Amino acid sequence: MAIDFSKIKQIDRKTALALIITLFFWASAFAGIRAGLKSYEPGHLALLRFLVASTFLLIYGSYKKVKLPEKKDLPMILLIGFLSVTVYHALLSYGEVTVTAGAASLLIASGPIFTALLATSILGERLKIWGWIGIFVSFFGVSLISLGESGGISFDPRAILILIAAFSTSLSFVLQKPYLKKYKYVDLTAYTIWGGTIFLLIFLPSFLNDIRTASIDSTLSIIYLGIFPAGIAYLTWTYAMAKMPISVLTSFLSISPFLSIIIAWVWLGEIPGLLSIVGGLFAIFGVTLVNMKGR
Repeated sequence: MAIDFSKIKQIDRKTALALIITLFFWASAFAGIRAGLKSYEPGHLALLRFLVASTFLLIYGSYKKVKLPEKKDLPMILLIGFLSVTVYHALLSYGEVTVTAGAASLLIASGPIFTALLATSILGERLKIWGWIGIFVSFFGVSLISLGESGGISFDPRAILILIAAFSTSLSFVLQKPYLKKYKYVDLTAYTIWGGTIFLLIFLPSFLNDIRTASIDSTLSIIYLGIFPAGIAYLTWTYAMAKMPISVLTSFLSISPFLSIIIAWVWLGEIPGLLSIVGGLFAIFGVTLVNMKGR
């Protein structure tokens, strides 16, 4: 998504720092997942990650004196947790079994396209012709990434899982934003992560066996994912969401794939193929069209 530089001057230092922390930790998560998958099943990885995140937020939430949500808001809060944690992270973990960390980040970077579509259908916003052209260009780019991850000959079906994950998290952003007028960012982050973790308990069978047999490196990678890209980065993201228009905030996610590719190269020694990188550029260009010319 294109960054609206005219809005950057309006961001205070604390919000800017929160955004930088979020982008770095979220970019590192793709490599962390690949490292964790060396010893863990995808579902077990997601469960352990958010058990760690939930514990971290339980400790931090006790310090910040998190209050319980109102009963009438529980169904929507659980839905947001299910979309942003359970669906997003379970599908992302399953997708990264075959999709490289860099390419996965490029696929997730198409998420703002879904946000634009959801804003059209849910919030009544309208897209110009350039917006629909941008959506077409982005999905063309996503197709190239999927082909690139399977050697450029056949389609990698796990890329579809990552696209569904991107849609899921985009929907959660749209649903979550109104509740930041009612709840503190710490409270809402804790609610959604705890709620999403409850649904991840479906992966409990054989979970302890994975922990017993896993390498220490994989386990430490998942603990890192739970504390930093999940616990801390979700707090900083929600804080920034409370301070900024969501359309402006999500525009910065276009930086994430480039950080992810560098981190994956340093951490795992992997980098997406040329076709995946070209597809990523098409996807980001399409998002740029939607947000600069299409709204």
